[in-house]
Amino acid sequence: MDVTTILVVIHFLVETLVILRVILRPHRDPTSRLAWIVVIATLPVVGILAYILFGEVNIGRRRIARMSQVIESLPPLVTNSPADELRCESDIPERYEHLFRVGQSISSFAPAEGNTASLMPDSNATIDSMVADIDAAQNHVHLLFYIWLSDNNGCKIVEALKRAAARGVKCRAMADGLGSRLMIKSPYWNEMREAGVHVAIALPIGNILLRPLVGRIDLRNHRKIVVIDGNITYCGSQNCADPEFRVKPKYAPWVDAVIRFQGPVALQNQYLFASDWMTYVNEDLTDLLRSPVHPHQPGIPAQVIGTGPTVRYSAMPEVFESLMHTARRELVITTPYYVPNESMQDALCATAYRGVDTTIIFPARNDSRVVAAASRSYYKELLTAGVKIYEYTGGLLHTKSLTLDGDVTLIGSANIDRRSFDLNYENNILFYDPTLTAAVRERQQEYIEKSVEITADAVANWSITHRLWNNTVAMLGPVL
Repeated sequence: MDVTTILVVIHFLVETLVILRVILRPHRDPTSRLAWIVVIATLPVVGILAYILFGEVNIGRRRIARMSQVIESLPPLVTNSPADELRCESDIPERYEHLFRVGQSISSFAPAEGNTASLMPDSNATIDSMVADIDAAQNHVHLLFYIWLSDNNGCKIVEALKRAAARGVKCRAMADGLGSRLMIKSPYWNEMREAGVHVAIALPIGNILLRPLVGRIDLRNHRKIVVIDGNITYCGSQNCADPEFRVKPKYAPWVDAVIRFQGPVALQNQYLFASDWMTYVNEDLTDLLRSPVHPHQPGIPAQVIGTGPTVRYSAMPEVFESLMHTARRELVITTPYYVPNESMQDALCATAYRGVDTTIIFPARNDSRVVAAASRSYYKELLTAGVKIYEYTGGLLHTKSLTLDGDVTLIGSANIDRRSFDLNYENNILFYDPTLTAAVRERQQEYIEKSVEITADAVANWSITHRLWNNTVAMLGPVL
């Protein structure tokens, strides 16, 4: 047997073993299995390497073990209610209680009653508000960002943390190893450390050549969490950066929405931050989780929902689909990235088919050509169902929001795409409050007024090459 034959046999055996692993791997959609089998079978060597690098959701055994150990060590959440279950006297109407039960099944957080909250006017105002709260902090400041840039707004936060640390406030700042690599490598990172700010890196990349051996490099911490004195928290789509987002200036401005909450829900975001921090830093933060936050009565019932690759599979899709199925009058969604799984697309279409006024708003110019193409491949089916589609022209619409029947809002970091479903750690807040929901709905309407409505005729007139590109990219969704 010559060398060529031996190599062919070895490749066949390896290819067969990898395909068997694809088939036996749990929590994978049939379409994803089939797509990977086709890639492995038709692209010798390359297909196998692609699967090793990107085929499995794995952050590494050591990290999983460490994270599990940390989560088990966290004390039970102390709430302002006598039980973790939804209370009979809850301000949440019965028709929406099941939504919060879904959220509670994911993160174990019951809706926290008695919060106050306000929608920030814009990105710069959000940073200024954070700076003001950091300057007023008395005990601790916790921040976690996916992208933290050393631009004007990024440096405002740096300086605020340094001032707080100088007066004895315990400051902990964490940033994703990939998304915030420019800040981590900048002098500002060391300046914060030298000023007494405790800094840490979430999902550090390390040696890029050896990284695939311990887990996927593209599994990221996409969360945006700010907690101040355990009583104030921010939640939304905004990273720690200028809206001009100078790393991708041609898509600017980045258009985000953030809500500032004060009250018991801050403790739930504190839990998410502590679980991330203690995974990478040998520091026990459990004492900060033992004291309940006093409610600001009367207030808003709100619930933090944290998802990620080590959380229950399909958790984020369950939240989105539950909201879609609950809608009876109106559903409005904003998301920059739309690469749904089949059940998500079906749920959105079904919402429109049963007569709900259903609207979804995308950016007209997306910073990812691939994601933009995949998103547009779904337009025809959505329009046929009666979903109204708008493309925002005032910048890159980065807001991730959903309003339901003028009563319920979901806001946070999660997009309606497979990365947010399977690969990224995300944080969102679900709340019931018609007044605050009206403010979010008004912001969504501002987006619509700066958008172009996409019609069925316009989609029908797309060229064959345009449709071929969109649909081909969408086919890769289960792989990517």
